[in-house]
Amino acid sequence: MAGLPGARSARSASPGSPPALDGSFLLSPLGGLMVAQAVLGLLVWSLIAATTYHLHAAYGWVMFVSLFFWILTLLFFVVYLLQLHEKFYMIPWPLVLMIYNAVATVLYITAFVTCAAAVQPTSWRQWDYNRRAAASFFACVTMITYGVSTFFSFRAWKGLGSNAATSQVTDHA
Repeated sequence: MAGLPGARSARSASPGSPPALDGSFLLSPLGGLMVAQAVLGLLVWSLIAATTYHLHAAYGWVMFVSLFFWILTLLFFVVYLLQLHEKFYMIPWPLVLMIYNAVATVLYITAFVTCAAAVQPTSWRQWDYNRRAAASFFACVTMITYGVSTFFSFRAWKGLGSNAATSQVTDHA
């Protein structure tokens, strides 16, 4: 499973070397999913922010979930893109990423259901209705991408497709 963040590469960075861009991460399934999550999460919170969400408590939760996970996804993306996860090899990054994606999936489920249930078709402001309905749709798609990322993170954590025992011994011996 070359390209997965949990897999060690032959050109892996040593703890003392400067950060370098990992172009292969962008082409990996998890890299592509992180880009999609960042774009979709941005759409969700910007669509909600463009409405009068402060008048409805339900949209406060959707705003919190989407903005919180958008920021964390960008942080994880930068960590993997700059190969910083290889500098802190004592942290079980595949496990951390799997737990993060699983929690994001569950909380996005609640945000999607909350957002979809709070959309009122008889809204007196048509533009609020359209933005909230679109935010519900994108929250659903974002939830699905986090679910798929959880699957790929689980595979990376389990070491499916590579021999995790030999890669750990040879990388840090």
